[in-house]
Amino acid sequence: MSAQPAILKPQLGFARYLTAQRRLGVEAGAVRAALQAVEVDEQLVIGLGPGLCQLLGVARAETRCFPALSGPGVEVPSTQADLWIWVNRSAPGSAVTQGRELMRRLGGVFDFDPPVDGFKNGETPNGLGRDLTGYEDGTENPEGAAATEAAIASDGSSFVAVQTWRHDLAHFATHSQGERDDMIGRRESDNEELDEAPASAHVKRTAQETFTPEAWVLRRSLPWAGPSGEGLMFVAFGHSFDAYEAQMRRMAGLDDGIVDACFRFSRPTTGGYYWCPPLADGRLQLGQSR
Repeated sequence: MSAQPAILKPQLGFARYLTAQRRLGVEAGAVRAALQAVEVDEQLVIGLGPGLCQLLGVARAETRCFPALSGPGVEVPSTQADLWIWVNRSAPGSAVTQGRELMRRLGGVFDFDPPVDGFKNGETPNGLGRDLTGYEDGTENPEGAAATEAAIASDGSSFVAVQTWRHDLAHFATHSQGERDDMIGRRESDNEELDEAPASAHVKRTAQETFTPEAWVLRRSLPWAGPSGEGLMFVAFGHSFDAYEAQMRRMAGLDDGIVDACFRFSRPTTGGYYWCPPLADGRLQLGQSR
């Protein structure tokens, strides 16, 4: 068995994110057959929520629902779904087309929420995109073998945390350049980390090497924009949910009362945990749990 390949592939220019709930009355056999009929290629990731994992008999010890958290003045909501799909394509038309085809094929067993479309915002000298705030996203991502170690479990599966963050970009723009740099913990102009940034700076709150154990994840986030606003679709893969959860708890101020400065201009509106099964011959492996 192998991991779903898109997890470790470079991000392309556009994405369509789909979430869905199992239709009432649909039995496990129909769900399993529908999911295993989908060929998972290098531009697609499929994740299962904890309730669906239990229904299919593939629940793992690491599988759990996204936790709703409350920190000093901040809320981190849980909006757990049964199914999450990430379509990663180089052009918006192909992302939309593949997403619609998946909704058609799986629509008999799942009720889909309105899709969310993401896009790469420019390209930095590192080859990465920028958040809509203008700052490079994913600077501290592990690479090569370190990325595989962070994102993929020993059996080829992965665990992904997904959040929609809605930015208030007008409010963010009211701050001076220095204040914005201090909130992120890097200079926007050259992406250099600021040694003297406040303790609330996002870079300091989420420095992966400062946790015990170290909290490495592989980020695959992209900006989004639509009628309801704009922000960041945060996507982080791990070999369990533990590293992400440690970071989120610290961001919310639950470790030491210091809330991540990102909450000064953005807030999460959704949150879900999904198990991304391994593949055999391009098909999801949904056999019985060990």
